[in-house]
Amino acid sequence: MSGTTIAALAVTAVLLLVAGVAIGRYTERRGSRPDLDLGTPVERATFHTLHTASLAAPPLRAGLTEDTARKAARRLRSLLGTEALCLTDRVSVLAWDGPGLDHHEHRVMTRVADVLDSGRSQSIQTQCHRLECPLRWAVIAPLTGEEGVLGALVAYGSRESAVLVRAATEVARWVSVQLELAELDRSRTRLIEAEIRALRAQISPHFIFNSLAAIASFVRTDPERARELLLEFADFTRYSFRRHGEFTTLADELRSIEQYLALAGARFGDRLKVTLQIAPEVLPVTLPFLCLQPLVENAVKHGLEDSTGECRIVIAARDAGAEAMVTIEDDGVGMDPAVLRRIFAGERTGSSGIGLSNVDDRLRQVYGDDHGLVIETGIGAGMKITIRIPKYRAGVHSSVPGRRSGGLH
Repeated sequence: MSGTTIAALAVTAVLLLVAGVAIGRYTERRGSRPDLDLGTPVERATFHTLHTASLAAPPLRAGLTEDTARKAARRLRSLLGTEALCLTDRVSVLAWDGPGLDHHEHRVMTRVADVLDSGRSQSIQTQCHRLECPLRWAVIAPLTGEEGVLGALVAYGSRESAVLVRAATEVARWVSVQLELAELDRSRTRLIEAEIRALRAQISPHFIFNSLAAIASFVRTDPERARELLLEFADFTRYSFRRHGEFTTLADELRSIEQYLALAGARFGDRLKVTLQIAPEVLPVTLPFLCLQPLVENAVKHGLEDSTGECRIVIAARDAGAEAMVTIEDDGVGMDPAVLRRIFAGERTGSSGIGLSNVDDRLRQVYGDDHGLVIETGIGAGMKITIRIPKYRAGVHSSVPGRRSGGLH
């Protein structure tokens, strides 16, 4: 999240609190529940105001649509204490809460047009001629996002009120912050999807060709093994190219790695030596999708494709209290640390570089900068990559139930 957004959140929180106090005084005069001991009347009213705002926030975090506007409108009307309230986009009324819909809706967008163009709040008379209608005054405040004015909040009152003008304007700013956060969430999702597509593109056609060629070589000499490898290939590609979920379980990720290593083993034979040391208690831990497989592919590449000898790869996952500690170590050709630094600085590209930097970026985005990759390497010294995965993190959960995979010891 950018510094501008954080500053906007802080300023808006303060403004909302001030608005809550002002509105709270008005609400308190209308009566309160004496059985709740929540402090002074102003404190109780302010608490009620902020609680109502918290209930309105979740729908707005999904963007400005008819459904989210309808869910938020009642809360926002309660927040402001107005006779009626409506939310619009740039074209039409999305939601209306309170009386007057039957004869005010058709004229709302005409009044909103000036606010959409100028981006400034307006206070106007409704010029309603129905004696029984309480909607005599309206405050129209713009709802903004990264792309400009998205719509408007229209608060209706029975009389002109400076308090309502201030309060409606500040609440509209608060709503705008929620809409900006929704846009950031969508941007983050698009970024993660793009990064996963980059990783999928890294699954080399060369590897796919070699895997199928290895399978084909066993069709006549060992049909049963050919069938098993073909099933492994199908499961591996199905998992790698799945279209749902940003996160997966460690069990599913390790199962995909087993399939990848089975296919690599069919090609390299006894040259590839793999040891798995997996603590069963960390198998349900959730982590970003396709987070470990690129690291294992990097180990195979630098251990076998760039050498003529054997390669030993050790994949370990252990319980470390509040975290799961995962290490991937190979005894291959290693890498010059200076080259590695250039890869992470974006100065050097390549299939392995894309995989390492991509995984590092996603781990930092999800868990914070202190959870990036820790890499120990040197020319001719192999490579050891360590990942610390928090067991529990808000917003991080697998959308697909994990499977406890057999064969992990």
